[in-house]
Order: sequence, then C-alpha cells, then structure tokens
Amino acid sequence: MPANIVVGSQWGDEGKGKIIDIMASRADVVVRATGGNNAGHTVVNNGEVYKLHLIPSGILYPETLCLIGAGVVLDPKDFISELDSLESRGISTANLKIDPRAHVVMPWHIELDGLSEKFRGNSDIGTTKRGIGPTYMDKYERCGLRIYDLVHPEIFAEKARATGTLKNKIITAVYGGKAFDLDAVIAEYTEYGKRLAKYVDDVSVLTYEANKAGKTIMFEGAQATLLDIDFGTYPYVTSSHPIAAGACIGTGVGPKMITNIIGVAKAYTTRVGKGPFPTELNDETGDTIRNKGGEFGTTTGRPRRTGWFDAVIVRHSVRTNGLDGLAINKLDTLSGIGTLKMCVGYQKPDGTVLKDFPAALESLADCSPIYEEFEGFDEDISGCKSFDELPEACKKYIARLEEVCECKVVMVGNGPDRSQILER
Repeated sequence: MPANIVVGSQWGDEGKGKIIDIMASRADVVVRATGGNNAGHTVVNNGEVYKLHLIPSGILYPETLCLIGAGVVLDPKDFISELDSLESRGISTANLKIDPRAHVVMPWHIELDGLSEKFRGNSDIGTTKRGIGPTYMDKYERCGLRIYDLVHPEIFAEKARATGTLKNKIITAVYGGKAFDLDAVIAEYTEYGKRLAKYVDDVSVLTYEANKAGKTIMFEGAQATLLDIDFGTYPYVTSSHPIAAGACIGTGVGPKMITNIIGVAKAYTTRVGKGPFPTELNDETGDTIRNKGGEFGTTTGRPRRTGWFDAVIVRHSVRTNGLDGLAINKLDTLSGIGTLKMCVGYQKPDGTVLKDFPAALESLADCSPIYEEFEGFDEDISGCKSFDELPEACKKYIARLEEVCECKVVMVGNGPDRSQILER
C-alpha cells in the first residue's frame, strides 16, 4: 500500500496543511517526523479552522492513527495546550502516539533561544524563539532529555537537574540572564510527563507494522526544503531535515517504504525572516499578494515577505526530495494582479546564468532573477470544480511552471477550504 510524503518546496507556509488534510483523509496512519512547534499547519475543514503545531493533521479523523516520531522536538506545555484545545472542540486524541526517543523542549531552551538571538543583534537568524534550535543542539551534544525520561520521574529529575545546572551557568555567566528554579521546573514537567505517559509508544515499530499490514501511510512534512539544515539557505534555516529523507530518519523506517513524494508550493513565493530572496516584491504588488493571500505566520503572526514564483527554488526541491508531483496552492490569489512573472533562472553580476540553486548564501545574494512574463487573469476561480474550468491564462502559467520545474502538477489550490482543490 502507498506510503506518501508531503514536503514544503519553498521557504515554508505553502499551505501544506490543506494538502496534508486531503491526503490524511485517505490515510490509515499519519506521521509527523521532524521539527517542533515552530511549525504551523492551518486546516479548514467544514468551515472550521484548526491551527496545528505538533499534532498530526490526521487527528481530525477519529479512525486515523497519528504518530509523532523520534525526530520531533516536543514542548510538552504547548503540546498539552494543543491537546486540550482539540478535545474542547470534540476532537478525540485517543489514536495519538509519541515516540519515547523524541526530545523534550525545556524552558531553558526557550530562554537560550531568545538570549542568543538578542546577542546576535542585527545578525540574528530570525527564529521563532520557541527553543527548537537549542533543543536540537542538546540532542547532538548528547545531553538532551527525551520523552522516555519525561515519563519516568526519577530518571527525569536526575537528568533535568544535571542539564539544568549547566544551562543556568550559561544563562547567567554568558548572557547575564536569570537562573531557573530547577526544583520548580522538575515539578512542573513531571506533571506533564504524567499527562503524556499514555501516549508513548514506539513509532518506528508502529509505522513498520502498519506498512506490513498494507495500511496507507502519510508522512507529514513541517517547514520546507529551503529551510533544511544542509540544503536550505544556511544559516537562515531550521535545525532539522524537512526534506523527504528526513521523514525516514525522523520516523525510523527505511526509504524503500516510500512510494510517492508530493511537494507543496504556492503560485508565488513567500519567506519569513532574514536572508536573500531574489524575487521579492517590495512594492504595491507585493502588498496586494500579501493581503489577498493572508500571508501572516500561523505560529508567529509575522507578515511574510512576498515575491513572484521562483522556479529555480522549486526545481531544487524537485531534485533534493525526488518529487513525484507538485501541489500548487493559492492560484486564486493572483487573480486581478495583472501581468504575472515567473523566475526561470538567476543572473550573476558577471553575466553568468544559473539554472540551479547556488549552495552559498553569498552567491544567492548576488543573483538577479531572470523573468518570463505571462498574461494575467481577472476571473474568480474559487468556484472552479476541475482543472479544465480554469481560464486559459491559468493553464498556460501552470504548463510553463511544470516545464521549468521539471515536475508535473497534480493538484491546484483555488481557495482556502479543503474542498477547493483541483486534482489532475
């Protein structure tokens, strides 16, 4: 049976939640494998809006098994708040499981995230200040706390005190911050562990057994390809691997299990935070796209930077993820914009033309976009029920996008609701 991965193909915020929700409705198992509550998926289902940060989108379907893999870093306080919010709206969380290997975001991680950003000043990364990077740092320094520790109070108390003592020294001596009361932290988080104990199970085993049993599995991507720690616009990236390969690593399953990889992109490009953005529009058109598209962060509320569709970025995503198809969201936002543009390559100051995304941030900063122009459209396409109903201008735009990105478009989003998707 199919095992699908859904990944972001730009800088995030591509509307993955909508595509994930559609595919989750057809899946027996939905797995979140990487990232933390710095990610945000907005799902509109039957007129109800759900903003999910840690819990897989399959939670909206009571028969679907929802798994959080070892590659996720989990803030238990925020996670429990998300649980309570869903349950208050009548959504069952009985089929939710967390891998005991997943690492725990502790309060000192959040504090260190903010302090380090402040220390960097104008050279800050632009993190969400939710402690994600510092948690991954501890994971790879091998002093992190895991969900297994959290649900075993005696183990947790010993490890939290040892790590917390070190973090307090860093907070006070390096940054001049205030030390945490470790007794209070241990007491608070021990209670979180008691609440979460019933959800803990081996996600690697559950996923493997589901695959053997012929179940349909979907791996839910967080963040996006251009935020990958290795293949993104370093250092303005996240601290994990949101590319397709990260789903295998973060879940504990082999790549041979995967049968289909779908990349999600917008019909234009957005970015949050700092870093080069070749097609950015700092003008009225950019403001119009931002306001029409509701380009404000799910997690932070920050306004997103907007620009024309960058096919160089998406072609990079096609290659690094091995995409089988693209889902292009928010085509309806471009209605009434006028002439449309698409970046098909980059030009360097010496006239050299690049067709592939450069490895270094400095090279990208020197690049200027090479544009092709397309006739715009004024029609309201939100009511279209099939791809054939779209205006010819839309079809030509999508056809050229497929050619330049070297990947077929299998879905087109023409509105925010999950029903507003045109499948080909």
